Amino acid sequence: MSGELDLEKLLRFMEPKLLAESFVFCTTTKLPIESVMALYPVSVYQEDEGLSLILAEQAARSAGLEFDTVFRCITLSVHSSLNAVGLTAAVASKLSINGISANVVAAYYHDHIYVPEANAEQALALLNELKA
Repeated sequence: MSGELDLEKLLRFMEPKLLAESFVFCTTTKLPIESVMALYPVSVYQEDEGLSLILAEQAARSAGLEFDTVFRCITLSVHSSLNAVGLTAAVASKLSINGISANVVAAYYHDHIYVPEANAEQALALLNELKA
């Protein structure tokens, strides 16, 4: 398995980057997978209740999909192993004690933290504090 395992190194070398785009979490049971993929989802996860999607806000609006909150994504630009222990906890704890919700998506190379749009800049600053 590739990627860094050591939590201290992960925190020291991560470079949190706030993406410019706004994202939403939504769900559908009606759209065929071809239509879903045409929306260029960032993530698709099959749950018992339907497909959960992370989409660009504009794509969700264009498709008429409902959502509650608009998020921004902070990518932790460090190649973390999927077997690394503690990175998600460290990030979620730092944001939690500051009243910011964190929706973490672990992908092959990086972890991606979705935070409410109103808290994005503050969350980025807090995550940069973890590097110290």
